[in-house]
Amino acid sequence: MSARLNLDEEARLYTTNAEREKYGLLATLFGIIVALEYLERAYVRDSVSASEYSPACTRLLSQYKTMLKLVNDDVPSIEQFMARYRMDHPAALHRIQVGVPATVEHSSEAGPETAKWVAETTQNFITFVDALKLRMRAKDQLHPILQELVTSYARFKGSKDWEGRSKMVGWLITLNGMKASEELTEEQARQLSFDIEHAYAEFFRSLSGKDGGS
Repeated sequence: MSARLNLDEEARLYTTNAEREKYGLLATLFGIIVALEYLERAYVRDSVSASEYSPACTRLLSQYKTMLKLVNDDVPSIEQFMARYRMDHPAALHRIQVGVPATVEHSSEAGPETAKWVAETTQNFITFVDALKLRMRAKDQLHPILQELVTSYARFKGSKDWEGRSKMVGWLITLNGMKASEELTEEQARQLSFDIEHAYAEFFRSLSGKDGGS
């Protein structure tokens, strides 16, 4: 005779401590995505200021990246994870794909150009170009450097209109979609190098107030 089902008994997703830990981590990842979605919506509606939004978004993105490493075997991609659990959170997905807060992506907190900012951004350009010349191709090698470059680049008040900004954000999205050890193809690396060199030239041309030429 089969055992009777007790409808009052709690349904368990796990039978071992390892499974319990796994589902706990997946639940935390789920919560981070939901929190990011609400934060993005609040920022768009001006319910939170840019100064409140930026650190909160940066913290959530950092937590997301940490959690993704812990559940890597169970989450092939964030898109698959969200589809599996029927998560309709487009704003959070976009922010995860870009990898930086909207204030960086759209340069909404831009301020006056300073010699220090110019020097830092220039050094970040040089560091990234050197990394490509040294044949660094893996996501975990290139993404942190490019993220730092985009963040420093976004400080400049005219950067949201520069072609280089959209190109670099596009490459951030590409790298974000790769696994840590995955590498760019030589064709991709060549195009990335071209786009960065173009953005570098545009950066100085714009700072000097020239629309074209050097």
